[in-house]
Amino acid sequence: MEMTAYVPGTPCWIDLGSPDVEASKSFYRDLFAWEPVASPDHEAGGYTLFLLRGIPVAGVGPLPVPGVPPWWTTYISVEDAEAALERAAAAGGTTIMAATQVLDAGTMGVFQDTVGATCAVWQPAAHAGCGLVNEQGTLCWNELACRETGPAVDFYREVFGWSAKTYPMGGAMTYTEFAVEGRAVAGMMQMTDEWPPEVPAHWMVYFATDDVDATCARLTELGGTVSVPPTEIEPGRFAVVNDPQGAVFSLLTMKAELLGS
Repeated sequence: MEMTAYVPGTPCWIDLGSPDVEASKSFYRDLFAWEPVASPDHEAGGYTLFLLRGIPVAGVGPLPVPGVPPWWTTYISVEDAEAALERAAAAGGTTIMAATQVLDAGTMGVFQDTVGATCAVWQPAAHAGCGLVNEQGTLCWNELACRETGPAVDFYREVFGWSAKTYPMGGAMTYTEFAVEGRAVAGMMQMTDEWPPEVPAHWMVYFATDDVDATCARLTELGGTVSVPPTEIEPGRFAVVNDPQGAVFSLLTMKAELLGS
């Protein structure tokens, strides 16, 4: 579906910090049919938009700090980026990047929450965010994975006004849906002792695919790896994968009855 605006508090954009931007452009072009279009402005620092049907769906740029792992970043739409970062700091978070204007596109900022996950805020101007979502090869969900879910609920309520509803998943694991104005906008997975201790709290991005098994097969042909093979879950069938540079993301084939809901 096409998007021209996002309700404040809604995940609206994603981008990848890559140690090899050209390789990442080639991989995602071949996997999702994304067209990479580099910004002509020298101030953009090599930042590239990924387009699908001529509409922006994601971005990629060089790693801001050499040597750190590549990762997909989730951006939350806000009315005032500086004010959102101030709320994050007041709630116990840490500002990583102060509110910064990005050409005529908007204003961004980056913070670390109280459970150790990094997230970004986006105050839109010319660029609202992903112009396509919830269809083949586009963003369909954003999910926080962390061990201490209670403090995370408190933090994101203070920063974005999110309400939270938590469901048991069997054993010690729970799943939480975050909502804005009664509409689910993101999720939170509790990391139990089964998760390797070296895996930090993080925000995961999910891309929709019509056939998660076929997409995993294609991904491995292109040099990626599958860390969680296609598995049935409540919303559909999903997998967790790594691109050839090591960036992690998830794939989801939504159940037919949930599409469009």
